[in-house]
Amino acid sequence: MFAHGIQVREVARQPRALRTIATAIIGLVATAPDAVAGAFPLDKPVKVTSLRDAIEKAGATGTLAPALRAIAAQANATVVVVRVAPGNDAAGTDAAVIGADAAGVKTGMQALLTAQAQIGLQPRIIGAPGLDTQPVTTALTLVGKKLRAMVYAAAIGDDIDEAAAYRENFEARELMLLWPGVTAPAPVTGISTPAPVAAVAMGARAAIDEAQGWHKTISNVALGGIDGLTAGVTFDVQDPGCDANILNAAQVTTIVRIGDAFRFWGNRTAADPTSDFTFESATRTAQILADSVAIGLVWALDKPLLPSLARDIVEKINGKFAEEKRAGRIIGAEAEFLTDKNPVEALKAGQLTISYRYTPVPPLEALGLEQEITDEFLADFATLVAA
Repeated sequence: MFAHGIQVREVARQPRALRTIATAIIGLVATAPDAVAGAFPLDKPVKVTSLRDAIEKAGATGTLAPALRAIAAQANATVVVVRVAPGNDAAGTDAAVIGADAAGVKTGMQALLTAQAQIGLQPRIIGAPGLDTQPVTTALTLVGKKLRAMVYAAAIGDDIDEAAAYRENFEARELMLLWPGVTAPAPVTGISTPAPVAAVAMGARAAIDEAQGWHKTISNVALGGIDGLTAGVTFDVQDPGCDANILNAAQVTTIVRIGDAFRFWGNRTAADPTSDFTFESATRTAQILADSVAIGLVWALDKPLLPSLARDIVEKINGKFAEEKRAGRIIGAEAEFLTDKNPVEALKAGQLTISYRYTPVPPLEALGLEQEITDEFLADFATLVAA
């Protein structure tokens, strides 16, 4: 069509709001020697969206089926499974679980690092339930740092003192240690049998993310499918000297029974006790904000570095922070362009730094109540009798 002039075509504006990353993705490293052929190739991340189907294909031996059952009792979560072959001895199994990175080929837990590229999922909740020896847990925390994921693992020990001493082997905000173990009814017989406590925690974490949010710690939420503990833990919410409180003070999360429900009890990671990341919620807030902001700003890379671009970036970040604050997932946050962080030389080199600060939501870990006896309510006793 001939036209001598200007034509305006209206198009829908593409939104650039920053979105929160998917947080309830579980990364599970497990053994399953008699799994259905091809269902879980060795050292490859496999996406599981039907836990029931995956349990049927996992076979009767190894750690995969028990872990999946424990997760399924808490949540209908998406799981990235990496199956490894058990070794000839404990050290060999540890080596298989830890894996390696040789010439770009990643095996064992290292394969979790490739899940985003291979199947489009980045695990945010990871563990190797039933295989979580000290070497394995140490290696998992390194993978957790790279994935910006929380690691859940059993604290090894026969009693409270040993569990507390075991905690001293670690210093990682990405790690939460759990003691004691738990039991659950066996699938067919219903007989109470040990269940992997780390898998219960991974499922609970995913369920809490979906129902309440990633800012809520794992503590004090009813668990499904649990019928007992492998060791006695005394608990009295008013007794600082009870076993549960001693474990929590040592930065070990325990399990208690309140009414008819078992619950994880504890908010703390294995971070340095003086750090800002002793609470699980603080660590997860840092992880999720970092990735949500970074991934949400990919659109800005390689655009002309104009003042308007810097202003747009700041506005988008603050818009995201306002959304999270309204939802109660952070106390507050603010992003800004600081001149001293952006010298001319850096801007000339195409480098822009936007600074932001935030305050995570702490859990109410200790509630003080003051109880006082008084006779003031007897002062008008005669009047009340007459009435």
